[in-house]
Amino acid sequence: MIAEQESDYVYKDELIRNYISLIIHESLKLEPVENFDQNKNAASRLSSVFLEMLERQFPIETTDQSLQLKSAQDFAKNLNVHVNYLNRAVKEVTGKSTTVHITERILTEAKALLQHTDWNISEIAFALGFDYPTYFNNFFKKQTGTNPKAFRLTEV
Repeated sequence: MIAEQESDYVYKDELIRNYISLIIHESLKLEPVENFDQNKNAASRLSSVFLEMLERQFPIETTDQSLQLKSAQDFAKNLNVHVNYLNRAVKEVTGKSTTVHITERILTEAKALLQHTDWNISEIAFALGFDYPTYFNNFFKKQTGTNPKAFRLTEV
């Protein structure tokens, strides 16, 4: 293409445009068909990125590791969108608000850590981004109806 651009050929711009079109079509052939229509509008693309960012924070493998993005505001700031726009887009696509997604994922990780690690509850609380273990206890009890210690004893 560089040689074509430097040539004196009268229709070199059209030829280069066709080369680029050919490259684009060849690359589209490489992408699986089932992914082609995925994420066709802005709301679904934003929701996909939000959910991927949420999932990338997990699993928590050490007590030194802590959640960086804990709220809808954190995600919105990271995505460079207003929090209301993020909430609207995620709810439109998934039927759940960003807060519900975050809460469900933190709860799932909390249950996994309680069942599969010997970390004390305050270590789990700090790893999940809670400033105080009592905040984690209140969160867990509100979501499950039982406290973390009782959950650990019944699920082991």
